Amino acid sequence: MKDHIIKLGVPKGSLERATIELFQKAGWKISTSERSYFPSIDDPEITCNLVRAQEMARYVENGVLDAGLTGLDWILENNADVEIVTDLIYSKASTTKAKWVLACPAASPIARLEDCAGKTISTELVGFTKRYFAERGITVKVEFSWGATEAKAVDGLVDAIVEVTETGTTLRANGLKIVHTLLETNTKLIANKTAMKDPAKRRKIQHISLLLRGALAAENMVGLKMNVPEASAEEVIGLLPSITSPTVAKLHDSAWFSMEIVIRESVVRELVPRLIEKGATGIIEYPLNKVVNREDIP
Repeated sequence: MKDHIIKLGVPKGSLERATIELFQKAGWKISTSERSYFPSIDDPEITCNLVRAQEMARYVENGVLDAGLTGLDWILENNADVEIVTDLIYSKASTTKAKWVLACPAASPIARLEDCAGKTISTELVGFTKRYFAERGITVKVEFSWGATEAKAVDGLVDAIVEVTETGTTLRANGLKIVHTLLETNTKLIANKTAMKDPAKRRKIQHISLLLRGALAAENMVGLKMNVPEASAEEVIGLLPSITSPTVAKLHDSAWFSMEIVIRESVVRELVPRLIEKGATGIIEYPLNKVVNREDIP
């Protein structure tokens, strides 16, 4: 049994809390301590390590970890040979992937990638950036940035930067312009290729993937229950969007139906008043932890 325990990497830092909350929705309770890099988890088939997202892919590739969560950017930065099990997008507010972009001061003559020839670029994504320019035959000097990367371009310490952004707002607020997008990235569940050849470990990692995706799918969804008079049942059903079709059941009073659906939270505020107008009553909205579909099964 011990040979089949999954060694799971939990990203330490900005993704740590969101990851723990996601696992809780998926059905696992992960508990951390300020003094330990080994969180506890309520599953005897999993052990956890806190690892920086920037290093996660290396530890998964070399087998120190069987699986972990990190971004595509750090997989490529480490040039890691790992299996990408599934995509994971954490936030309700995130509708687009984060981007690594080439940016420079608004007054800079750099207007395209080729204009960077002979220039100095600062970034945390050094390996990937070097390869990106080299593959296009553009000679640049790439320096590692320990932080405050935008300031280095603003202060004239470097000619340009490669920095991660979702909207570009912070870059523009610092007087920078975006010249080129090098990479779009989002969080991935990755696995060690040898671990994925072990049937027991593969099955467990796939189960983790299935339930994490179910938890993410539920973030924008809610359930609605209501009672509907028989006379307006068809009209109400016509208003109800759902994953397949609404659940409809006769109440003890045969003149009424109970109806239940799972829908996007964003449509509830428009839908509920219309349902009331059609005769629905006793409408209950409730949150969901997971929405799992057959097509999510590996």
